[in-house]
Amino acid sequence: MTMTMTMTMPATRIARLCAFVVALLALAIAAPTQADDVAAAGRSVVRVVTVAIVDGEVVGFGHGSGFAVSPTRIVTNAHVVESAVRYPRNVALGVVPSEGQKSYEARLIAIDTKRDLALIEIVEGRVPATAIFTGPFEAGEEVIALGYPGNVDAASAVDAGDYITPRSPVRSNGNLSNQQRIDGIAAMVHTASIARGNSGGPLVDECGRVVGVNTFITRADDGDSPFAFAISNRELTRFLGEANQKYTAVASPCISMDEASDRDAARMTAEQRRIAEQRARESAAAEQSRAAAIERARIANETSRENRMAIALALFVFGALGLAAGGFMMTQDKYRGTRLPVVAAGAGGALMLAALVVFLTRPSPGDITIPSDTPSPTAATPPLAATGKMLCTIVPEESRVTVSATDDVAVEFDDGGCVNGRTQYAAGSEGRWNRVLVPNEEATVSVLSYDPASASYRNERYLLGAETMGRARELRSNVATKQCTADRAATDALAIQQQAILDMLPAQPNERLVYRCSKAS
Repeated sequence: MTMTMTMTMPATRIARLCAFVVALLALAIAAPTQADDVAAAGRSVVRVVTVAIVDGEVVGFGHGSGFAVSPTRIVTNAHVVESAVRYPRNVALGVVPSEGQKSYEARLIAIDTKRDLALIEIVEGRVPATAIFTGPFEAGEEVIALGYPGNVDAASAVDAGDYITPRSPVRSNGNLSNQQRIDGIAAMVHTASIARGNSGGPLVDECGRVVGVNTFITRADDGDSPFAFAISNRELTRFLGEANQKYTAVASPCISMDEASDRDAARMTAEQRRIAEQRARESAAAEQSRAAAIERARIANETSRENRMAIALALFVFGALGLAAGGFMMTQDKYRGTRLPVVAAGAGGALMLAALVVFLTRPSPGDITIPSDTPSPTAATPPLAATGKMLCTIVPEESRVTVSATDDVAVEFDDGGCVNGRTQYAAGSEGRWNRVLVPNEEATVSVLSYDPASASYRNERYLLGAETMGRARELRSNVATKQCTADRAATDALAIQQQAILDMLPAQPNERLVYRCSKAS
């Protein structure tokens, strides 16, 4: 049945509605300012589908939710895939990602009915993997459920094809009520709204890390408030360990990027204060050393001046005695006709001349020579450039970690911005070297930077959607300089080309990993 309705609206309400629509459009086209961690986690969420087929005809259909712990491995509830386990010849198992254009066939890898957990694998394609939070999580903290609730599907799906069409998961917010054991299994009770179809989907924190696996809800009979239950991460990590499945674990507390930036700024301020204090101490020590050197030079000058004057006086006296002796001998008959008077007089004259030379070449009172290695109190100690093979270690208090491992990073840097002998970085501000990496397989843009003056290495990661990643890869294809080069014009061009990618990114990343580097042995 088709129904047509006609209604009128006052002009003022129309004007308000138009203004509201314009505002919404402005928000829609505005450049993103803050990366959404939960939306990034949503790209790891999939719809898990079971299709029962008898004699070539579809006779049954079921679905739940799941999330990727690796690009090809999906966690879901055991009861979601139960029919595929019981009737493997008649029930097909499939995975519908939240992005893209395709759905994928899947197969069972491991199942634990007691924990109500299963691990499945897609036979083709890849899904962005999420991280599992392994740190403490207390009652009252905010949680977000991600998945595909059946009541939303029932209200929005037009036909069966909608169930196998990629689309973003539904998210709902709540709080962790408490944690308890149900049939010996650690579970989390929370208030985020879920429904049938959410089974197997992740319960995440504000940073988008998985804290539990949604499994069932209480019934809201007689006006009772419904509560949801999620399998605890303690059970999830044990299950994955028993299945020999690797996963990314993050234990860092969830802090905002603003808080991380404040910590980084405080650290930089403290570092600048420390450097200023160090340079003040160095300047004071240099001043003291210089004063001591000047005093030593003054004493040496005075000693040399006095010694020379004493020597000149002695030479003058002996010279005078020589002249007097020569003159006396000339008056004596016994020395007449000999050379002795002339020799004595000549020696005396030479000694007096030497005395004059020594006296005239004595140091003046202001003739003080300071050693060349005496430090200057005004000279700032230049930082040593940290280049060569470096080992970089994460600084948790200055980082914001959401989904990445924080292992040490080995990096080899030269003073021309070449990293590991193969990747060229572009010269940035304040002596830093920068590189924007846009991989083919990961839905992540990484902005890497290294400061050789402070031996600081930084990785800022943007977790982006498929469409944005596609644009970033197109811009990356325009980057001409990939290998290391000493051509300054080429590195300047690299900086300009990378800026085009930076301009399309949100104002803040999802993650900021800050490392301190030291010389590697």
